[in-house]
Amino acid sequence: MLVVADTPRGALSRAVHPRWWGDRPRRYHRPVSMPTVSLQDDFTHVPDLPRDVRSVLELAARSMFQLFADTVEGMMLVDRQGKVVWISEGYKQFLPALGFQDESEFVGHAVEEVVPNTLMREVIATGRPILVDLLTNKAGTFLVSRIPLRDDRGEVIGALGMVLMAHPESTMQPLMKKFARLQRELDDARKQLAEQRRPKYTFASFIGSSPQVMEVKRQARRVAQTDSTVLLLGETGTGKELLAHAIHAASSRAGRPFIGVNIAAIPETLLEAEFFGVAPGAYTGADRKGRDGKFKLADGGTLFLDEIGDMPLALQAKLLRALQEQEIEPLGSNQVLKVDVRVIAATSRDLPQLVAEGKFREDLYYRLNVVPIRLPSLRERLGDLEALVEFLGEDISRRSGMPHRDVAPDAFEVLRAHPWRGNIRELRNVLEQVTMLTDDLRLEARHFRRALATPESPLQPPVELSPASATAAEGAGAPGAPAVRPLGEAVAEVERQAIQAALNATGGNKQAAARLLKISRATLYEKLAQYGPVPWPPAGGR
Repeated sequence: MLVVADTPRGALSRAVHPRWWGDRPRRYHRPVSMPTVSLQDDFTHVPDLPRDVRSVLELAARSMFQLFADTVEGMMLVDRQGKVVWISEGYKQFLPALGFQDESEFVGHAVEEVVPNTLMREVIATGRPILVDLLTNKAGTFLVSRIPLRDDRGEVIGALGMVLMAHPESTMQPLMKKFARLQRELDDARKQLAEQRRPKYTFASFIGSSPQVMEVKRQARRVAQTDSTVLLLGETGTGKELLAHAIHAASSRAGRPFIGVNIAAIPETLLEAEFFGVAPGAYTGADRKGRDGKFKLADGGTLFLDEIGDMPLALQAKLLRALQEQEIEPLGSNQVLKVDVRVIAATSRDLPQLVAEGKFREDLYYRLNVVPIRLPSLRERLGDLEALVEFLGEDISRRSGMPHRDVAPDAFEVLRAHPWRGNIRELRNVLEQVTMLTDDLRLEARHFRRALATPESPLQPPVELSPASATAAEGAGAPGAPAVRPLGEAVAEVERQAIQAALNATGGNKQAAARLLKISRATLYEKLAQYGPVPWPPAGGR
């Protein structure tokens, strides 16, 4: 009888080398040895069998490879550069379906060029096997296995890909049905996401035919054919975001995402994470899977940066690098990601003045100001007023379900005389207000005079005046009596004075002024749009 003695732990550890298993070296927590094995006397008639563990494992590996060679549909060998260096005889049956007539057309090429949807390069890069996977491409669906190959030092030198089963639809029907269902759900989710991020407007949505509007459209159509950065300038409510959508829709990136960011509406502490994303576990409470930022979401498409003039100085340098290098670094990560993003920025502020005051980086201004397009205010394009009123009226009617209202000619005279500091946004607000407050199907000058007389203020319950108060009120207009102003006008004047005082105290810094007034920055901008720009520096100021 022949006896194989116990094998020391070191010999077994050397035999179980990671190069055979495509994984990290195993760690044993207690000594391991091979048990004593008793073999029958007739074993002596087979003198070529190995007597030690290492040789047994090597023989098993060779036998396993031969088993694969005999039973799998085909095998492919890829080197560390990801090029195909060998295919088995069985694999050649798939070449015609992949578009190749001969082995020479296939071998020697990068694996992803000849086998669509393959993950062989990922196996080489990570050193981790993918033991069972479904691969689908133009040749069909296959059950495959991918194993990294290592040298004596444990370094990955290539990968072996095996087709375990061709067209498994018939023999693995339940699994294939589940795979097909998951694929459909993924396709539906992608389609819904694309619908949400597709452009909402085109150039046809930018209403008007005045010379000013036609020039804006001409410039925008021209720049849409390029990937140049665009800077949209104009007062609030002039349609900057609409034009950004239209530029994206007319560009070669129209099929890719359009991502908009209103910088003024995001807290300063969250802006960096919003733009560049967050690495997994970057800070306490961060998502374990990480979170993509707007640059990553807009990869291949367009990123619209609204109110760029409100961006904090600390973040402007990082934005400049992202624009110049097309690279981003997520918060809490050391990895630099390449992105392909076309940027359209917009602002209602005077950027050159901000640069002069040191509140906006000069290099970032030049990087954004590649193709500036100035949008005219409504005061400058009153020739488009009738077309805008017609379009907005139809939209209000459709959204509210109320009948469409005609606008009388005398009403347009009232509308033309209004300063329209809020531009088209204010025009829509007035039209909607008038439509909701009357049942008349024809809107006349009197309807609009009431809406445009004073700024909007919260409705208060009517106050009943005593006879004495009523008499005093009636006599207020008598000669020599002090003029009584409407309450809305008086409140508006007080608010305007408070805003002016806050801006004076903060040197024109709107964010600091909003804190002094204990209102949000967005509310401050609404007030400025409502009452018109507050002059800064003040007359006679520094």
